[in-house]
Order: sequence, then structure tokens, then C-alpha cells
Amino acid sequence: MTDLSVHCVLFDLDGTLVDSAPDLLAATNRVLADAGRAPLALEIFRPVVSKGARAMLAVAFPDLDSEARDQLIPVFLDYYDSAISAHGKAFDDIEGLLARIERAKLRWGVVTNKPEALARKVIAAMGWQDRCAVLVGGDTLAQKKPDPATLLHACAQLGVQPSHCVYVGDDERDVVAARAAGMHSVVALWGYREAHEDPATWGADRHIGFPLELCFGLVDGFGRDKY
Repeated sequence: MTDLSVHCVLFDLDGTLVDSAPDLLAATNRVLADAGRAPLALEIFRPVVSKGARAMLAVAFPDLDSEARDQLIPVFLDYYDSAISAHGKAFDDIEGLLARIERAKLRWGVVTNKPEALARKVIAAMGWQDRCAVLVGGDTLAQKKPDPATLLHACAQLGVQPSHCVYVGDDERDVVAARAAGMHSVVALWGYREAHEDPATWGADRHIGFPLELCFGLVDGFGRDKY
């Protein structure tokens, strides 16, 4: 990636910018309580957070079939919405990374599979609503990741070519979508994934172990030589 001319950095939200697992666990445990069931522990729940509501509810209700679990999604989302970002926070050094992007006169945005209205509430809770240049949610279009449509939509909104964008995410779907969109893909290794998942097999352009590592090797004022 040393020859990459970066005009914009796009991020996944949950597991990449924001550690939202505690909030999503709280919502899940409220659904479990409604059903008279015991709460889940964070260490059991956390690995599937990036997989979405269905995956989270599958961990909570493994005995139910998919149709029965789908019926729980609206109340789960309502519980989450009612206390959004009560416990969640930006991962360590994310604020520093965003500041470096901005100092380099680059724009950054979010492309997530989380419903757009909920994503906007998270962005506002983090105080990023005036800094995030574009936000595309999982229901903004008919498609969502791993389809590249949402990433391409973000580029169109910003007026930039996908080849000048970097997309950072913690799930294989993020890499698949970025590659299909013609973007450089970066795996955030601090995010959520299950024990059997191996990011080395996802085909990403790069893997980073901490947020500020993204700065290393990128050009156009966004490299380590200037910081």
C-alpha cells in the first residue's frame, strides 16, 4: 500500500470504530429476561457482534429456529435504541486516528450494516456527527455488505474514486465488499471475530493491530514521515 494515494478513509462501525458489544449485550439480555432466561456473559457474546442481530440472537436463543429468532429482532432493536451508547465507547486510539486523518486534510466516513438511524445515533453519541463526511447504513440501500453497493454509494456521495479509498473493518464481509468495490481493504484486528476465523485467509491488503498503525505507509500527508 505504499503507493496508494488516499483521498478518503471509510470505516465499519461496530468492532472497528466503536466497541458497542456492551450495549448490544444489554439489549440481548433484556430480551432473554423477557423470556425468563439467564443473561449471557460478554465473553460468549462478543465474538459474534459484527455478524449482526440474527447472529447475536442465535447465540442467545440457540434452541429456537431462525423464524422464531427473527420475531425477536424488533424488540431487540428497540431495547438497543432505548439505551444506545450507554456503555459503548470508541476503541483506544480511534480519536487519535481520526484526528490524524483530519489533520492530513482527508475525509473519513462510515459504511456499516447497522440500520442507518441507529448508526447515526451512535455517531452522535461519539460526538462525530459534524466530522463524519458520509454515513451509509445497512438499510440505506437495498443491498448491504458483502455487496459492494454501499461502499460505492459512499464514494459517489463524496465524489471520490474507490481506488483512492481505504476501507477498514473487522469482518470478512468488509474485505469482500472492499475488494469488489475496487478499494484497498484493511482488517482491524482489535475487532470482533469467532475463534475459528482467520483474517489471514480473507485476502485483505493489510492487517493492523492498533488504530494508529493505519497511518504507517500511507501517503498524501497521511504517513508516518509527517507524524
